Amino acid sequence: MTLGLKLAPQHRVYAGFAIYSFAMGNIFPRLPDIKRAMGIEDGTLGLALIGTPIGTLVALTLATPILERVGFRRALLWLVPLLGLAYALAVHASGPAALFLMLLPVGVMIGSIEIILNVEADRTEFLLKRRIMNRAHSFWSIGFFGAGLFGGALAHLGLSPQLHLALVVPMVAVAMALFLGGFEPAPARFATSGDKAPMFARPTLPILILVAVTLSAMLMEGASMDWSAIYMRTVFDSGPFVAGITVALFAFSQATTRFFADSFVDRYSPSSVARVLLATMMVGVFIVFFSPLPFISMLGFALLGIGSSAIFPLAISAAAQRTDRAAAINVAALSQISFVAFLLGPPLLGFVSDHWGIRSAYGIGIPFIVLSLAAAGALGRRPSSNAMPEGIGSGSTGERVPARAYEA
Repeated sequence: MTLGLKLAPQHRVYAGFAIYSFAMGNIFPRLPDIKRAMGIEDGTLGLALIGTPIGTLVALTLATPILERVGFRRALLWLVPLLGLAYALAVHASGPAALFLMLLPVGVMIGSIEIILNVEADRTEFLLKRRIMNRAHSFWSIGFFGAGLFGGALAHLGLSPQLHLALVVPMVAVAMALFLGGFEPAPARFATSGDKAPMFARPTLPILILVAVTLSAMLMEGASMDWSAIYMRTVFDSGPFVAGITVALFAFSQATTRFFADSFVDRYSPSSVARVLLATMMVGVFIVFFSPLPFISMLGFALLGIGSSAIFPLAISAAAQRTDRAAAINVAALSQISFVAFLLGPPLLGFVSDHWGIRSAYGIGIPFIVLSLAAAGALGRRPSSNAMPEGIGSGSTGERVPARAYEA
């Protein structure tokens, strides 16, 4: 017997992305409060936050066979509420070392959920014979937008991060029962041949060029998620509600762009769309770096959301469509190598903020955007085919690979 609403397969995928991002997004508007309670600087907070991407990278590398053994349905229905609970426990950390350790299992859960939801999005695309990947990721951003609004509102009301994150747990559990209670995994794209993809996929030169395309988007997305609330509180002494709204505005602009991105990619070329997005990201960085007023900075963060929205999915498609080796291996190589940027991002930005100010933590993105612009031609100069590229998220070997390393 199943619980909850009867939904179409793609709608369950959308709901899964939204609920998952809401569960993980509520901590970000509260980072200024957590930092203040611990009495630490930005660099120390950045080192503590690195626990999440380390755990995520471990899960992306090792978790797939375990998840298949447990079953995607059972794993997803348990992992998303447990993610909310893990965050609720993590905000009780007494210091940065404890926060780092408590975020490691959070990262493992995030990586596992990423695998399940991206594989389901890929399989559902194949089932429906139309693109839903960018739209599915737009619902991730919508969930994050809701988390920013909710977190900012509760911070404005004076609720502690501990009580706030505790309230999120039953909300997420009820939402999962309501929207995912009837979830059944979609059939696999390909029959498994028995071949096993390598744990670490060696990157080729073309894959390294695609990594260069994605670096700026991944760095700026992480900077906007982790540091935008702290930026508003530090630079303008904004209240907690304005800081939370800034996080939400970034997520809203990202969600809106992702929602409509597939039609633009089909109409124009992937490289042309990427160059427009990267140019928009560049404008956003300059605005955040030089902004004299809070509402101008909020505009800059909105442009960062637009600019970072679809770069990584475009690179994943380009990797999957290469014919030099199995699509699964190329996608794995891109995901794993690009994800290393998240290991370096939080401490790098925190170090820059400590020594040159938090504005400079965004200014450091400018050379990465220039690098991405120079490499954007690798995404392809022709409009993409309406047919789904074979191997996005799963390859001919049956090996499943997440189509998105982190949300981004």
